[in-house]
Amino acid sequence: MSVTINDSYLLLQDGYLFVEIARRLENFQKENPDKSVIKMGIGDVTKPLPKTVIKAFKDAVEEMGDPDTFKGYGPEQGYSFLAETIIKNDFKPNGVNIDTDEVFISDGAKCDTGNIQEIFGLNNKICVTDPVYPVYVDTNVMAGRGGSITNDGTYKSIVYMPCTEKNNFIPELPKEPVDLIYLCFPNNPTGTTLNKKQLSNFVEYARENNSIILFDAAYEAFITENNVPHSIYEINGSKEVAIEFRSFSKTAGFTGTRCAYTIVPKELYGLDSKGEKVSINKLWNRRQTTKFNGVSYPVQKAAEATFSPEGRKEIRENINYYMENAKIIIDKLTDLGLNVYGGINSPYIWVKTPSNMKSWDFFDLLLNEANIVGTPGAGFGLSGEGYLRLTAFNTLENTKKAMTRISKIEL
Repeated sequence: MSVTINDSYLLLQDGYLFVEIARRLENFQKENPDKSVIKMGIGDVTKPLPKTVIKAFKDAVEEMGDPDTFKGYGPEQGYSFLAETIIKNDFKPNGVNIDTDEVFISDGAKCDTGNIQEIFGLNNKICVTDPVYPVYVDTNVMAGRGGSITNDGTYKSIVYMPCTEKNNFIPELPKEPVDLIYLCFPNNPTGTTLNKKQLSNFVEYARENNSIILFDAAYEAFITENNVPHSIYEINGSKEVAIEFRSFSKTAGFTGTRCAYTIVPKELYGLDSKGEKVSINKLWNRRQTTKFNGVSYPVQKAAEATFSPEGRKEIRENINYYMENAKIIIDKLTDLGLNVYGGINSPYIWVKTPSNMKSWDFFDLLLNEANIVGTPGAGFGLSGEGYLRLTAFNTLENTKKAMTRISKIEL
């Protein structure tokens, strides 16, 4: 046998977090077929696509059945009608100027945040918050930037910024020079966020250290507080140091429809091996046109409809529905004496486990005693131990039922 593998894959943790959750849930349901489980773990939505979006989707499918309006291969970067609509609605109202060739339509922020590392050198020092969305770490480990795994489950070559109760879940700036900084705010999993001054500190650090910030803003539509920026580009000078990722998944219920976009400013540069400046925008464009065939025309027309007056109204109603769920969760768990965070600018609630219980132990307790599935904080990193993430994406009925169940168990 002569075929070898990428040894970096062997450095990954035994199983992807949500696969392990699914395994435990499957075992529980096999042993307890009569139990009704309420899923508040994986952040999938429950509200259907808005009617305005469905109509646009259907109309576009009809176009695909007419020879005069049929669309074959579209531009890998996305159709200009959607890019222009995104700029008009998501950025101009916040005083941010974006060109259409800086917008790259894709099939998901998870894909983009995982794939973006491909265009950067393997010698770059990676920096992540802790806890962290696993994709940021795992894809860099796969590429070979993680280094060896340590006894506590962290990777030797990755710099971690702990987000804990002690610092109000606000990461401190890296204490050593780093190259690529992953930030997700509003944060997954903690549900907390940064105000404009706190985010400005990271932009200033990146400018001073020639770093690039990979800013995941997938949950910006859930922001309710005025001093929380919706885009990193609201910060002066950020277009020279930041890439931003956005998604229609949680905002408009596109988890099964698949559409997102990434902003790569033309002011953003990296260095080649000779020290010459190279456009990051051009590299990402080259990567996408080589490896990606673009999002389907009907999906992009559906995404465009989310920005119509009717679409925005329907989507806001759905978001308000989920945020009411978040409030119910926060109020009930607080009444039960638990410490909870997030849920104000985010659909995620970060719950401190009772009596210093381990994350997976609390997961098992809720599953077995209350038939509720959460996400163990330990799966998001070392600083996630002792917490559990709940989502507000279930139905109002199930959310209330879940809180009633929790109130009946001994914590």
